[in-house]
Amino acid sequence: MARIGLIICILVISLLLDQTSSHTSKLKSRKHSKRRVKEKDGDLKSQVEKLWREVNALKEIQALQTVCLRGTKFHKKCYLASEGLKHFHEANEDCISKGGTLVVPRNSDETNALRDYGKRSLPGVNDFWLGINDMATEGKFLDVNGLAVSFLNWDRAQPNGGKRENCVLFSQSAQGKWSDEACRSSKRYICEFTIP
Repeated sequence: MARIGLIICILVISLLLDQTSSHTSKLKSRKHSKRRVKEKDGDLKSQVEKLWREVNALKEIQALQTVCLRGTKFHKKCYLASEGLKHFHEANEDCISKGGTLVVPRNSDETNALRDYGKRSLPGVNDFWLGINDMATEGKFLDVNGLAVSFLNWDRAQPNGGKRENCVLFSQSAQGKWSDEACRSSKRYICEFTIP
């Protein structure tokens, strides 16, 4: 992180020095119009903004690498298990604050990876929240981004909670099968982070 800060500082100083020397020569020669000065200032602004975007992208990559080191990596995703119990909305907010979402398995390979990771990271925990619910329309399950869920892995006789149970659990004891549950229940959870 210190290295990134040093690089930013050096780049900003060099851009400012370049701008200062360019501006001084413009004043001495008086050959350049005010319009060109404004264009140059605009160029400097856009260069600084571009540098900040690059720095922020590097910070995001570094944060994802930290998550992957603490959690586990599977294909282009990192999973990180929660420390405590939360109801569905709190769990979702916690994942968002960390730069991810509640986990949504998209196929049987991801289900197997989650089951294995859950056994290692959440020992003794029978089930955990998935980022799936049918709060908007009963029976129409969407992920936390509002997209329809195409991969479904319901346990026998599930979902069975009607309007009382709108959030989805991943069951370790049922080998990764899903069940619906009241969103106000306190459960463990796993956050998912997409790797660029």
